[in-house]
Formats: sequence, C-alpha cells, structure tokens
Amino acid sequence: MTSTAMIPTPPFEWRLRIYWEDTDAGGVVYHANYLAFMERARTEWLRSLGVDQLELRQRTGLAFVVRDMKVDWLKPARLDDELVVSVTVTERRAASMLFEQDIIRPADGQTVLRAQLRVACVDLASMRPAAVPDGLIPDNYHLDAPVAE
Repeated sequence: MTSTAMIPTPPFEWRLRIYWEDTDAGGVVYHANYLAFMERARTEWLRSLGVDQLELRQRTGLAFVVRDMKVDWLKPARLDDELVVSVTVTERRAASMLFEQDIIRPADGQTVLRAQLRVACVDLASMRPAAVPDGLIPDNYHLDAPVAE
C-alpha cells in the first residue's frame, strides 16, 4: 500500500473518568497517564473495527507499536473530571498509520491535550516493520460508530 491521505472522518471517541490513582501530588492528572488514556482509546477503536490485538499477535506475530509522538499538554485534568479521548487516522502507509488524538473535557469544552503519533506494524520476532495485513483496516475506512463507553 502506498501512502494515502485519508478523507477526514468523524473521530472515534472513548470516555473515561479521572480517579485518585490518575493524579499526582499536585492533584492533577500525572502527565504519563495521558499516554495510557490514548493507548486505551486506540485499542477500543481497533475493537470497534473487529480487530482483536491478542488474536492478531497469536495468528500473525504482528503488533502495533508507537514509533513517534508529539504531545501538547494544554490544560490540566483533575479528580472526577470526565474526559473524551478522540482517535482520528489521518494517514495510512503500508506499515504504519498516523493518528491525531485529542482529549477534551466535555463539562467546559476545553481541549486538555492534543497529540499526533505514528503507530507502526512490526513483526515481533524481528522487531522490523511489517505490512498491515490486508483487510485489517478497511481501505475505504469511514468511521460512523457511536461513542464507546
């Protein structure tokens, strides 16, 4: 597959609530926890497409890994905040996908975090890039799935 720019589609959205375990001594979400929130949202996006990552790994020896990431932390999130993590695929290549992810606090509409990251498909035995299996992500990918709870 050659590099393909995606037609903008509605983002996949995954909701979460902030608990004590997510916060640091200052009472705000610890910066690294946002990375976990984004990972969970991407996993739920794949599930919404019928992709079981454990089955994919067992069947093909392939997995997705983050290759690079740019993150802008814009506003703090705090205990009991409800957040929405969006997942948008902006580019697909033979062995990788470029994502844009936002974390928004619906209560006030504030964007808490904005990130762009490239996820690569790798062969776990060699840790070398591998083509995303045909049909795993539909070629005409268009997301109109409901918000995942």
